[in-house]
Amino acid sequence: MELLIKLLIVHFLGDFVLQTDNFTKKKEKLKLRSYHLYLHAGIHGIASWLLLWDLSYWYVALIILVSHLIIDTGKLYFTTKKNNRWLFALDQLAHILVILALAVYTSLIDFYVSGRFIELLWPLLLCVLFLTNPVGIMLKIFFTRWTLSDDETGIYGLQNAGKWIGMLERLLIFLFIITDNFGAVGLLLTAKSVFRFGDLSKAKNMKLTEYVLIGTLLSFGIAILVGLVFKNYVL
Repeated sequence: MELLIKLLIVHFLGDFVLQTDNFTKKKEKLKLRSYHLYLHAGIHGIASWLLLWDLSYWYVALIILVSHLIIDTGKLYFTTKKNNRWLFALDQLAHILVILALAVYTSLIDFYVSGRFIELLWPLLLCVLFLTNPVGIMLKIFFTRWTLSDDETGIYGLQNAGKWIGMLERLLIFLFIITDNFGAVGLLLTAKSVFRFGDLSKAKNMKLTEYVLIGTLLSFGIAILVGLVFKNYVL
């Protein structure tokens, strides 16, 4: 289990935290001719080896590097505007299946560590990491089917403010769930609804209301699910 969680941490860091939009655009433009593609795969391989910190697992880092290069190359050449959401999901699924296969092969699914704090550390880091940029990017890609301009909503906000609000609310919900403060989740949802009421009342049509409602429910739902999984299967 330790190997599995560490490799998942590397995956989310490499794909969602250390990879910028500019980095991704250069990969998409030049494909195999872009050094960014090879650097991206190299980061995954090197980070995997460093986090495992065991020379006997050199082959795990190598497989992560090579598989990441192959999977990402396939995604670059087959992605279109129509299938980008599905290929994104398949790309992530393929990477995670490789990680699961490696965890099973190395027979490290049983998680034996000394000390309760150390035992909880890696799963906690995985949950926190997943609820920040990865979920935000997943929701952003999901919402590419609907685009609202500032003129449509009549609302002009701070740059990237929504991104940070989403990350903070998911982390708060995760904290509330694992500490058995379920009522606080309802208070947070109520508070957000009150603050957003003014924006929604200014909107020129129902698009913004539906957009915010879907986004809020998805964001809250994912955070609640991750919190329940951690609470019931890790704590």
